[in-house]
Amino acid sequence: MRVVVAPDSFKGTASADRVAAAVAEGWRRERPTDDVVLAPLADGGEGTVESFAVAHPGGVRHDVEVDGPEGPATSTWLELADGTAVVELASASGIELWGTDQPFLASTYGLGEVIADALDSGATRLLVGIGSSASTDGGAGMLAALGARLVDADGDAIGPGNAGLAEAAVLDLSTLRPPPPGGVVVLCDVSNPLLGPSGAAAVFGPQKGAEADDIPLLDDNLAHLASLGSVDPSTPGAGAAGGTGWALLEWGAVIVSGAAALGRELGLPDLAASADLVVTGEGRFDAQTASGKAPAYVAALAPGRAMLVAGTIEADVSAFMATVDLVDLVGRERAFEDTLDALGEAGAELARLVIEGMGS
Repeated sequence: MRVVVAPDSFKGTASADRVAAAVAEGWRRERPTDDVVLAPLADGGEGTVESFAVAHPGGVRHDVEVDGPEGPATSTWLELADGTAVVELASASGIELWGTDQPFLASTYGLGEVIADALDSGATRLLVGIGSSASTDGGAGMLAALGARLVDADGDAIGPGNAGLAEAAVLDLSTLRPPPPGGVVVLCDVSNPLLGPSGAAAVFGPQKGAEADDIPLLDDNLAHLASLGSVDPSTPGAGAAGGTGWALLEWGAVIVSGAAALGRELGLPDLAASADLVVTGEGRFDAQTASGKAPAYVAALAPGRAMLVAGTIEADVSAFMATVDLVDLVGRERAFEDTLDALGEAGAELARLVIEGMGS
């Protein structure tokens, strides 16, 4: 039997490549003769650069010191042979770098610094993964780092984060660095608009420490920023990464499904077509998963042959022939504190289900 293991990362606990290796190890304990192929995925969030490095082993890594959401951070981007630069927001302006509960202050300035470094190095095309954001600043910090002027009525630069947006009087993009000649492609796992009940503040703000009373002000500040630009805030994906999608659209970028783009790089459609079973997963499988996250993409590639492992399962899993919830399998403490070992148990459990009659 041929089995393809194509999970996303388990945010904050294990990268996609380590998740895939752990699940595969558990599977092989039960079914040692199976051909198990690893294809770790990402959907634009953390692990995007690493997943592209798997697909392009000749890629050159560049480390950049940036202004992260809470101080200095080191972000890595990947230079591909054709001049494409792969950049991820998570390592520059990501939620894992943000340890406070002040949702009005986090900025995407670090992401702009990484992009600028790639441009300075001669990148001819940009792939930008924007998942796992810490901020709700509408990408204002990123635009500023790339040369845009976002100033108040006195001509002074506004403050960082969403809070600074309330002071903005002018968004001048005439000084913004031009995109590379091959364009900018945004890898995104959601299609949310910038504003409203499905927007950046309402849907993602609570994940970044926003209380219910904060949401209207966060949203109003984003609306004020949008009024200074030209991109329709209702554009799908504009609300991704706290509105960073909107800012990148202002720069002329196009937004695509991150999981699908990386899947093509890995040859996953062909791998899935040739596999008897495909195993995917993520840390929390919830209602947002169906909007473009990696497990939903994988399930669509292997209808009737997809299996799922997740830290917790909180949504309909009818698209999968078998599932394992780590918390149910090994308990909450072990699932979160010894995730890789628990994932090995999950891989073994899925293999046992096959042995017991789900298809061998």
